[in-house]
Amino acid sequence: MIPDSFYLTTHRLNKKVYLADPFFLARHVLPGAYLCSCIQGVLTAGRITELEVYLGGEDKASHTYQYKKTPRTAVQWEAGGLAYIFFVYGMHHQFCITTGPENQPNAILIRALEPIAGINEMKIRRHTEQLKNLTTGPGKLCQALAITTAQNGTDLTGDKIWIAPQIQNVPQSDLVAAPRIGIDYAAEYAAKKWRFYLKDSPFISKK
Repeated sequence: MIPDSFYLTTHRLNKKVYLADPFFLARHVLPGAYLCSCIQGVLTAGRITELEVYLGGEDKASHTYQYKKTPRTAVQWEAGGLAYIFFVYGMHHQFCITTGPENQPNAILIRALEPIAGINEMKIRRHTEQLKNLTTGPGKLCQALAITTAQNGTDLTGDKIWIAPQIQNVPQSDLVAAPRIGIDYAAEYAAKKWRFYLKDSPFISKK
């Protein structure tokens, strides 16, 4: 079932949900949910197909490894349910969801989406007509949904960027756990299977 714009614009994950364990969110709440934005007056949305967990403090791949707090990562130290958005390689924005209680700086990076709403606008923003090239990567999806660091710290229960819940729960048998991408520097944490994706979806950054 593909949700209509009324469902996408009227439903939100409850703020309390974001206080949960990040692996619970990554396995049971976020896969199949809908990342939505209403920026420049246009609704764009995609079904979450791939994500990665980053644990604050212990995780050598996390921006908050050893609980390092910087102006860039300050939003992660607040209670979960905010957008953590950063700029990489001088080219791409990446969008994360903060999770957990205050002072527990966990984040979940959204890596890929299945385009659902505002597809024509996504094509204009991405300069491509190829559906599979609109949101199959963290930088691509940010461009498609017009997400930039200007929205860093946005409350995900508001009207600018939000998550609409799954319509149907994703069976755990449909979810693949794999190592995260692009973190070879993270020593033993590079091999941890903290990336989760929908195994039958064509809208994945990398299988």
